[in-house]
Amino acid sequence: MISMTSVVELAYMASSLLFILGILKLGKVKTSKQGNLWAAYGMALAIGATMLLLITRGDWDPRPGEWAYQSHALAIGAMVLGSAIGWWLAVKVPMTSMPEFVAFFNGLGGAASMFVGLAEVPRAVELAEKAAEEAAKKGEVGGWTMSGSGADFAIAVMLAVIIGAVTLTGSLVAYAKLAGKLNKSRIGPLGSQGFNIVLGAVCIGAGAWGGFFAADPMGLWVSNGLLTLGALLLGFGLTLPIGGADMPVAIALLNSYSGIAGMTTGFILRNNLLIVAGSLVGASGIILTQIMCKAMNRSLTNVLVGGMGESAGGGGGSKDEGYTKVKSTSAEELAAVLDAATSVIFVPGYGLAVAQAQHKVRELAGLLEKKGCQVRYAIHPVAGRMPGHMNILLAEADVPYEQLYELDRINDDFKNTDVVVVLGANDVCNPAATNDPKSPIAGMPVLTVWDARTVVVVKRSLASGYAGIRNELFQMDNSLMFLADAKKALEDTITELKAL
Repeated sequence: MISMTSVVELAYMASSLLFILGILKLGKVKTSKQGNLWAAYGMALAIGATMLLLITRGDWDPRPGEWAYQSHALAIGAMVLGSAIGWWLAVKVPMTSMPEFVAFFNGLGGAASMFVGLAEVPRAVELAEKAAEEAAKKGEVGGWTMSGSGADFAIAVMLAVIIGAVTLTGSLVAYAKLAGKLNKSRIGPLGSQGFNIVLGAVCIGAGAWGGFFAADPMGLWVSNGLLTLGALLLGFGLTLPIGGADMPVAIALLNSYSGIAGMTTGFILRNNLLIVAGSLVGASGIILTQIMCKAMNRSLTNVLVGGMGESAGGGGGSKDEGYTKVKSTSAEELAAVLDAATSVIFVPGYGLAVAQAQHKVRELAGLLEKKGCQVRYAIHPVAGRMPGHMNILLAEADVPYEQLYELDRINDDFKNTDVVVVLGANDVCNPAATNDPKSPIAGMPVLTVWDARTVVVVKRSLASGYAGIRNELFQMDNSLMFLADAKKALEDTITELKAL
C-alpha cells in the first residue's frame, strides 16, 4: 500500500516539474500563456494534494511533535477567501496599474513567510516552559531554545522573519511610489544608510538571541518582537531611497526576496515543494535583477544606494526645463508625415501606459501597414515601471510579437527609418546617456531615436522624466514635440490620416 504521504510527495514532484516547464515556456512569447497555465496547474495540484492529506489524516503537520494544530475549516475558508480576493483584484486592476499590483503581491508573499516564522514563537514558548518545569523538578535551571530542533531550523525561522518582513514593507513602499502616493526618499532616520546598518545589526542580534540563546518565554517573545520590528523598519529603509527610474530593478529584487523567504519557510515546514518553488522564484528574480541592472549599465549596489529619480513621480520637473528651440507639431502635420513614410518605429513608454493608448497605437499601425509602410516597435528593457511592462501592454492590444524589437536589434536601424514616434518614453531616449559623462544616466544603453530622419515625441509636457534630467532630444533639429495625452494625440492622428 502506498501511504498518503508518499502520494503527496509524488504530487509535489509533479508540481515542481510543472513549475520548471512553465518557466521554460515563459522564455518565449508564443508559449508564455501556456507556460503560465502549466505553472498554475502545478500550484493547483500542490494545494489539492496538501488539502487531501489534511482532510484524510486529520490535523496534520510534517514536523515531529504533537503540538501542531490545523483547522480544516480555517484552511479551506482561507483558501476560498484568498482565491476570491485574488480573482477580483486580477479582474478589476487595470493593466496600467499592474506594476504596483505586482509589488503588492510580492509583499503578500513576504508577509506569509514572516507569519510562518512567527508561528514558531508560541511553540517555542510552550516548550521552554515545559523544559523549565522539568528542570525545576530536578532542582536545576534549564530551558529550551529554538536550536533544540536543530541549528538549521533556528536559522530558517530567523531568515523567514527577516526576509519576509523586509519584503512586506519594501513592497508596500514600492507600491506607494508606483501609485504616486509616496514621494519621499527619507522619513526621519528611515532611508539613511547608517540607520539601515543599525537596523540590520538589530535583526541579526535579535535573531541569534531568539534562535540560540533565549531559553525562557520572556526572552523568546522579546527577541522575536525586536526581530520583527527591526526587519519591518529595515524594509522601509532599504526601499525608500530607491528612485522611480530604478523601480523596475527594485520590483525584480523584491520578487527574488519573496522567493527566498518562501524557500526558508520550506525548511521550517519540512516541505520540499516550498523549497523548490521558492528557489525557482528567488533565482529567477536575481537573474532578472542582473538583466535590469545591465540594461541600465548600473550595479545593484548603485541602484540600492544611488537613488536615481528620488520622487515617486520619478523626479520629473513641472517646468519646461528651459528649452529654447522646441518645434511643436499637431495631429494634422503628424498624419501627413506618417502618410509619406515608408518605415515607422513606435517607442512605447509609461506615458502610453498611463493614457491607455496601446489599442490606439495598434490601430494607427494598422492604417500605416495598409498603406505599405513597415511598422516596428522599439522596446527598451526598463521602459515603464516593471520588467516587460511594454511587452505586456502591446500584447494586450494584439500587436504581433514579430514587430517587437529589443534595443540591441533595433538601434542600428534608426538611421534607415523615416519616422520614429516616441510615446511617453523619456530617459530611455535621452542622448545624455551617450554624450554627457556627468549625467546620472551616463553609459546607460538607450534607444538612439535621434538617428532617424524625423522624431516625433508625444508627451504631455516638457517636464523631465524619472531620472529628473533634461532631454536634449526635445530640441534637436529633426525632432518635433506633440504636447498632448498619448491616447488623444493618436486618436486625432488616426482621424487625420483617414481623411487623407
